Amino acid sequence: MTSAVPPIPQSAPRYQINALVPDHRKARSSNVVHRPWGSYEAVMCGEGYQVKRLVVAAGKKLSLQYHQHRSEHWTVVEGEVHVTIGDDVMVLQCDESIYVPLGSVHRLDNRSDGDVVLIEVQCGDYLGEDDIVRIEDDFGRA
Repeated sequence: MTSAVPPIPQSAPRYQINALVPDHRKARSSNVVHRPWGSYEAVMCGEGYQVKRLVVAAGKKLSLQYHQHRSEHWTVVEGEVHVTIGDDVMVLQCDESIYVPLGSVHRLDNRSDGDVVLIEVQCGDYLGEDDIVRIEDDFGRA
């Protein structure tokens, strides 16, 4: 069997070896769903849970909303985002996370000039996109 990767001599500098490995951070699937506030991509689903990668575009915010069937846990992996849960507003930065209990009114608000990337873990008995009750929305969907 022939390998698609050429043999690398022991004396090859490390930068030459790294050039042969694709940059997985730039890889994206075609499952990206675009929204007025940015985009999301479902990266893993299972019984009672779903994991999404959210990108909140610069200067955009999601609806002030709640869910009847799921809780969420957000972890910021790039940027800084203002998070509203109930009457509390806090700022989360990279490597910080927060739990959003089922039924809690919540929102993500990117007030920066760059995109914010979060990992969202949803848990519940129903995870459909129609389990969103919007209270306020900048895009006329409430």
